[in-house]
Amino acid sequence: MVAQPQLTQRPTPAAYLEFETQAATRHEYINGEIIPMTGGTPNHNRIVRNLCTALTLGLRGKAYEVFVADQRLWIPVPQIYTYPDVMVITGELVYQPRRRDTVMNPSVIIEVLSKSTKEYDRGDKFAAYRTLPSFQEYLLVDQYACHVESYVKAGEKRWIFQEYDRLEATVTLESCDFAIDLQDIYDKVEFDTTAPAAAEDAPDR
Repeated sequence: MVAQPQLTQRPTPAAYLEFETQAATRHEYINGEIIPMTGGTPNHNRIVRNLCTALTLGLRGKAYEVFVADQRLWIPVPQIYTYPDVMVITGELVYQPRRRDTVMNPSVIIEVLSKSTKEYDRGDKFAAYRTLPSFQEYLLVDQYACHVESYVKAGEKRWIFQEYDRLEATVTLESCDFAIDLQDIYDKVEFDTTAPAAAEDAPDR
């Protein structure tokens, strides 16, 4: 059994970072609240793996870096620390001041939707990401059906939305000249069409 560090009732960002570096599992920090992150489903992990592999190979030799899951992101204005499923950073990394383990400048963020987090990913989390000046594109990938939502920044407070729901469709990331077919995103993903409706409320990632 691993002892967990202790926290005050309303931890500051600095207290969260001290806690997080000692914790056995990952946590998000949202406006003074520390929230444990649940483990991923096999489909969640397959999609993240497929995207990371394709992005790493497709952007090799170019001025981009790809990060997954364990890379912490700091969003200063709403005071959020989070771990996006996939991030692409253009050029040099911008670190949080006095930190070398937390970045601040993703150009692309990809989240794989779960039943418990999909509304947050589409709503408040997307709003928080939009406060980052570097942020240009957002992909939301459904793990239960063939469906991808794309948001591309087209100007100040203006985003273009497009969705894809065919395996033959191709998603293009405009900011890094990268394209991937949905059949490659969903390689080896197993959609369960027989799951009971009650499972919709089960927490997962």
